[in-house]
Amino acid sequence: MNRITGIAAATMMALTLGVAAAQGADINGEVKKIDEGAGKITLKHGPAKSLGMEEPMTMVYRVRDPALLKQLKVGDKVKFDAQEGDGGYTVTAIQKAN
Repeated sequence: MNRITGIAAATMMALTLGVAAAQGADINGEVKKIDEGAGKITLKHGPAKSLGMEEPMTMVYRVRDPALLKQLKVGDKVKFDAQEGDGGYTVTAIQKAN
């Protein structure tokens, strides 16, 4: 792969990841419980179409980066994104909702 092709491929990948990040944190929820020691959070949330969940529910999620839990408290309204893996669902991004 020549330098120009490599730069074009890297640019395309960055644009693709940027679009994915912009679409992230699209599930509305409320923090019900935080377990910093285990790196888990319990969220009551609406439909999570990105995860194939059409109905609202309350679930325990692992958190990819446990440092994210430090900014949250029980009762906070949040927007988050998660992905399904071998061991269940993992929150990949979370922020307080406006």
